[in-house]
Amino acid sequence: MSTHPKEGYYKFNPRFVGIAEFSPAVLADLNRCRERLFALRLVGMFQEGELKGIGYGNLSVRTPGGFVITATRTGGFPVLGAEHYTEIVKVDVDRNAVDFRAVVETTTPSAECMTHAMFYQADPAVGAVIHVHHLEFWKRLLDRVPTTAREVEYGTPDMAREILRLYRETDLSTRKLAAMGGHEEGVISIGKDMDEACAVLLAAYG
Repeated sequence: MSTHPKEGYYKFNPRFVGIAEFSPAVLADLNRCRERLFALRLVGMFQEGELKGIGYGNLSVRTPGGFVITATRTGGFPVLGAEHYTEIVKVDVDRNAVDFRAVVETTTPSAECMTHAMFYQADPAVGAVIHVHHLEFWKRLLDRVPTTAREVEYGTPDMAREILRLYRETDLSTRKLAAMGGHEEGVISIGKDMDEACAVLLAAYG
């Protein structure tokens, strides 16, 4: 398990609990939005510098059993298949642990799955979460929309707790947009479904 913030891998303890059987409609919903974001380079893979080769950005939708989210190290693929997704069925913030299903056991969840989980836990109205990267977009939103504390790193229990704090202290539930203060370039949108989460993000991106 990686703990280096620049390596793009998960920081929690993942546990594979079974083979996933994804609904084609759910995957189509995710891929329709993701392909738009990939074309805009809001999701993708860093092409230069010390982050070269590291994927960024992830999307998820709520399911009866939890939520389906893009797997780690999938940012560079223009089109995703079932093998590029995981279903998160349990998140334990205190133990920093995640139970998941996937088509194959070697597929592991996105580094941001614990953050996604907090949106679903905090607000029953949330049906989709999108996390993208774009430096200028992030700078434009920083402290102008609900923003996580700068000392809190991505993919950690503290980031999950930050999401709950923003729900208590800001208009995140109605703004549906947040900036990650301690995760340069990180922007999150939410919605009742993927169409709304995507629309919120793209309207703000301009």
